[in-house]
Amino acid sequence: MGTQPQPHPHSAVPHVLVVDDDPTIRELVTDYLGRNELRVSAAADGRAMRAILDEQVVDLVVLDLKLGGEDGMALARRLRDESQIPIVMLTGRAEEADRVMGLELGADDYLTKPFSPRELLARIRTVLRRRRAEVRQGRPEGIRAYRFDGWELNLNTRRLADRAGKTVALSNGEFSLLVVMLGAPNRILTRDQLLDLSRLHNDEVYSRSIDVQIMRLRRKIEQDPAKPRYIQTERGAGYVFGVPVDTVY
Repeated sequence: MGTQPQPHPHSAVPHVLVVDDDPTIRELVTDYLGRNELRVSAAADGRAMRAILDEQVVDLVVLDLKLGGEDGMALARRLRDESQIPIVMLTGRAEEADRVMGLELGADDYLTKPFSPRELLARIRTVLRRRRAEVRQGRPEGIRAYRFDGWELNLNTRRLADRAGKTVALSNGEFSLLVVMLGAPNRILTRDQLLDLSRLHNDEVYSRSIDVQIMRLRRKIEQDPAKPRYIQTERGAGYVFGVPVDTVY
C-alpha cells in the first residue's frame, strides 16, 4: 500500500518516495525525513510505487533492492529507463554485487542496512544538490513539472496543485498557456508568441483570445487577479511570468 505525501505548506519542498516492504523501516524513514524539511510518500511494493509516480512529482526514490517477491533491480532499471529521477538504493551489507550492478544501472548512491536515518538524509541532500547543479547546467532531459511560489504543475498528469496540495482544474487552453509561460519566466511574450507556442490558434481565431485565457488563469492562481503577481501585463508588448520558476526533471 502507498501513503499520501505528508502535508507541507510549501509544495516546492523536495518530494521523496521510500520503497521498502518492511513497515518498520518505512515508518522510521518517513517520520525522520518528514521532520527534516522533506515531503515523503511510502510504498511497500512496485505497484504502489508506480501508482505514486503516475500521479505525483517525485524528486528522489529511496529503493530497497530486496523487496519481498519482487526484483528491486528490475524496478531500478525501469525507473532509469523511464526517467531521470535520482535513486538511492538500500542493500544488505554482503550484497556487493547488487550494489555494483545498481550503480551501473544508474543509481545515484547506496546505503547498506542497517543504516542511520541521519546518514540517509545526508546522502539524499547530497544527491538533490548534485541534481540541482546538473539542472543549472542544462544536462537532464524531459521536464516532469514546474514549481513556483509553492505551486506545482505536473506535466504528466496535467495537474496544478496549490500550496496546500489542492488541485486546481485547468482547461486545455489554460494548461497549454501556463506551460509556455512557466517555460519562459521573466521573459516578455507577445500575444502572437503565446498563440503560436501554446497552439491555441488551433482552437481560437483571434489573438485577443489570449487575453481571455490570461484572465481565466489569473482568477485561478492569483490572490488578487486585479493586481497579479504571477502573470503580469507589459503594456503594448504582451505578458510576463514575474516570479522564479523551478524545473523538475
